[in-house]
Amino acid sequence: QLQASGGGLVQAGGSLRLSCATSGRTFSSYIMGWFRQAPGKEREFVAGINWSGGITAYADSVKGRFTISRDNVKNMVYLQMNSLKPEDTAVYYCAADKSPFRNSIVVLTSQYDYWGQGTQVTVSS
Repeated sequence: QLQASGGGLVQAGGSLRLSCATSGRTFSSYIMGWFRQAPGKEREFVAGINWSGGITAYADSVKGRFTISRDNVKNMVYLQMNSLKPEDTAVYYCAADKSPFRNSIVVLTSQYDYWGQGTQVTVSS
């Protein structure tokens, strides 16, 4: 039900835009999040957005560089990543918190109910 895409290899300082396609109109009422997992590390929260797109949250490590957005008409969620650093290298996952019309964005992986398959982002120095 969630399909992430847009990953790739980019040089440090470059940009990528990740996309997450959702199926089913109920996703438009869910909080959506992006997480990432680097080799040997736990999966961590990157960014989240509430159902309307009016509330967002970011990990400190990506604030000012990444922007999450959504288009509920197209059933898409995006993560624009600018000024990429080698430490951003990871598999990126989109996820959905199925509590409908909730505005408080949580950062715990256990709070999210649906997960995409992940897309690899590699930033070279």
